[in-house]
Amino acid sequence: MGGYACDMTLPQKRILLALALCLSAGLTVAATIEGRVVGVSDGDTVTVLDAAKVQYKVRLTGIDAPEKAQPFGQRSKRNLSSWVFGKQVQIETNKSDLYGRTLGKVVVNGIDANLEQVKAGFAWHYKKYAGEQPAADREAYSRAEAFACTQRIGLWHDAAPMPPWDWRSCRRHKPGTEGMDCGVTRR
Repeated sequence: MGGYACDMTLPQKRILLALALCLSAGLTVAATIEGRVVGVSDGDTVTVLDAAKVQYKVRLTGIDAPEKAQPFGQRSKRNLSSWVFGKQVQIETNKSDLYGRTLGKVVVNGIDANLEQVKAGFAWHYKKYAGEQPAADREAYSRAEAFACTQRIGLWHDAAPMPPWDWRSCRRHKPGTEGMDCGVTRR
């Protein structure tokens, strides 16, 4: 008897080839993780425990929230906690990041918690990765940010809120800076 590939039918070979091409191209398949939120690290990162007791560190996609030491960082964390902590959620995901976190949209009772963070003015629509979002999400997040900004909701109450990506860059390029340069305060 020949090798496994020799014993396969032509349709099976085509499926195997298509699968191999997808895997070699780095494509991933969308998945849904269901579980309870057992931790909220900050305004855009949660820990979810599924029914099999597997923990997932989840970075909310499409948004970037203030870091904990940034203005509005603690309030952003509290707002996200009020939406998801202790609740059963679905995580719509298709990839993970360099730090091993699952990247995904957190849905609680049919509501997109990522979008709610932007609507409440406690996160920016993370436009750097907007191309990875479905068009409807990209549009909704962008509109929500524009509305929060014009209405001066949440962090938009500050005259010039510093986006977290700029804050992180400031901290990296100016080691030891505390205070005004990088906008370090707690609210």
